Amino acid sequence: MDYDTFIKGKALATAPTGIDARELNPALFAFQRDITSWALRRGRAAIFADCGMGKTLMQLEWARCVPGDVLILAPLAVSEQTCREARRFGIDDVEYSGDGVKRGKITITNYERLGKFDPSDYMGVVLDESSILKSFDGKYRTMIIESFADTPFRLACTATPAPNDHMELGNHAEFVGAMSRTEMLSMFFVHDGGETQKWRLKGHAQSKFWEWVCSWAVMIRNPSDLGYDDDDFILPSLNLIQHQVECGAPADGMLFEVEARTLQERNAARRDSISERVAKCAEMVNESGDAWVVWCNLNDESAALAAAIGGAVEVKGGDSRDHKESAMLGFSSGDHRVIVTKPKIAGFGMNWQHCHNIAFVGLSDSYEQYYQAVRRCWRFGQSNDVKCHIITSKREGAVVANIKRKEKDAERMAAEMAHNMSDISSQDIRGITRDESDDKSGRVSGDMWEMHLGDCVNVVGGMGDESIGYSIFSPPFASLYTYSNSDRDMGNCKGVDEFKEHFAYLVKHLYRVMMSGRLVSFHCMNLPTSKTHDGYIGIKDFRGDLIRMFESEGFIYHSEAVIWKDPVTAMQRTKALGLLHKQLVKDSAMSRQGIPDYLVTMRKPGANAAPVAGELDHFEGDQSTFTNTGRLSIDIWQRYASPVWMDINPSDTLQFRQARHDNDERHICPLQLEVIHRGLQLWSNPGDLVLSPFAGIASEGYKAVTLGRRFVGVELKESYFHQAAKNMKAAEIERDSGTLFEQTGQPKETE
Repeated sequence: MDYDTFIKGKALATAPTGIDARELNPALFAFQRDITSWALRRGRAAIFADCGMGKTLMQLEWARCVPGDVLILAPLAVSEQTCREARRFGIDDVEYSGDGVKRGKITITNYERLGKFDPSDYMGVVLDESSILKSFDGKYRTMIIESFADTPFRLACTATPAPNDHMELGNHAEFVGAMSRTEMLSMFFVHDGGETQKWRLKGHAQSKFWEWVCSWAVMIRNPSDLGYDDDDFILPSLNLIQHQVECGAPADGMLFEVEARTLQERNAARRDSISERVAKCAEMVNESGDAWVVWCNLNDESAALAAAIGGAVEVKGGDSRDHKESAMLGFSSGDHRVIVTKPKIAGFGMNWQHCHNIAFVGLSDSYEQYYQAVRRCWRFGQSNDVKCHIITSKREGAVVANIKRKEKDAERMAAEMAHNMSDISSQDIRGITRDESDDKSGRVSGDMWEMHLGDCVNVVGGMGDESIGYSIFSPPFASLYTYSNSDRDMGNCKGVDEFKEHFAYLVKHLYRVMMSGRLVSFHCMNLPTSKTHDGYIGIKDFRGDLIRMFESEGFIYHSEAVIWKDPVTAMQRTKALGLLHKQLVKDSAMSRQGIPDYLVTMRKPGANAAPVAGELDHFEGDQSTFTNTGRLSIDIWQRYASPVWMDINPSDTLQFRQARHDNDERHICPLQLEVIHRGLQLWSNPGDLVLSPFAGIASEGYKAVTLGRRFVGVELKESYFHQAAKNMKAAEIERDSGTLFEQTGQPKETE
């Protein structure tokens, strides 16, 4: 394919697989209609809509339009509520089934009953309150995802896709088939330090990550997030009222009450204060004639509350499904004034906006359960200010503080998600074409050099045939979003195969622009693998891959030098398992040598019309290690001809700190000047045009100009390009200062 088509194909956006919506239910608000149409076009999508934004109607209408039967998985009691909603909005042929039998066009069942159904019977599936997936163990969650891996139409709906961590989006991405959770972590996230369970978004990956999420999900907290009017969706206020009760006798060994810090201490404080907290709640509820939702956390709390509050209906985990549904739906219809239950039982999906009084008599550490429980009442359709009473003992202050901290974190994360997704989603949902071009260009030049800002494939593609005398560079390694987020960055490839395909476009141009008989040198290393990214610990033959790519285009494998690197330094920097002494002691079968650098040189076939002739007149490297026996050129050649260069100073690089961007995930590692110098000495003539397609901060150009060669470089990243221009101007000054080399190999300043 042509290069521009290939670049467009690197985009991570998930391709739509759905249908254009037919006429939709007139009961839908404008934003609901457009989101439903978008989800149908996508075919496999997620709707992250805050509580009260109408997920039930959107998913029912989506299911109605799918060309085939649809199964909706929902939490207990939400199933019958969804059937009622369907009848209210005139959506026919919607039935509940608990035995695996398909009941109509749209069949609704509970998550726990999935095993009774055959997923192949359905053209589409809906996960209602899909964040409930993380409440299941890994085996059950995997079963849900794998059961519908071949279902053409998939929709996940929740208000809280990632209340505490962006990584939780991986469950939804895997369900809709956008990417596995492991692939998502490998592509967009990185570990910080030695905490292998803590991941964060890579700096340069953030915009690409949200663009990718927007290709399969939409997030909306309010209609205005997508450019619609909020109108009736502005909620009344939520008033949090905290009550603290005495906890009886202090904890064992204490003269007075001390705030609980550990989980064990908090559990003890809760149990010690059950009677006091229950009494406080019963007092408030019994004095009121309004409806109340009373949330608890312990079975003993639940039983005591049901006994203390007149007319309360209790819903426990051990109750039958029929009792749970009857009690929750009875509260919805007003048959019961007070319901006592736990957030993990009834905290998802129920619509209780007829109630504006909430009491938490026990709090777990789950912010999501707390949030979902509150939003049963504080949602669209609520006409009163909502009072939320939180009753704890004085020793439980840490629990409330923890919830408040998580609430702030979740609000910040939700705001970040909405901010990053709103512009893209609003355009996609409204069908507006977006400009996604990241193609920047520019050019600066000086005496004997020029630097291009842009894509090296395009720039080198515009150069003349047989115009380059020598090329030396360090190609990017496949490490996503390390230095940029551009699809034109060859480091931003999803795998080795995509890198090879991308790099091949450059190799083809390199073969054309190189003079016959002349050389290309590339600096590289083999790449260590990891279980997270590759599934195993080992080494990839990156050097061999590059050699074979050049050979496939017609180049001849000419030579290579192994550049020694200190394994102790590598161990300290990377903490690689194979280099650790403790691994040698534990099991040396996983121990390995350090990974060296290579300078591999390839030759274009044909006669060299301008031989690179002349004796070597100076040694580049540590002068104290060089012995001149009186035959300077021979002595230098014997050092350069060694297959292993032990004397390269790893710190001999250009200044780079001013070019480093805050989002760069790694320090810039310029190619050592001694390596470049030796390559130029050996394989280029003064006045030759030297090319670096990955110029970075222009290390190759700096050396080329100071040694009297001409230089052309290409760099994709703008901050590096500007630093390269500064370095090239510095090279002019150094060259013009008149530095010569004595026959001893020592540099000397002329007068």
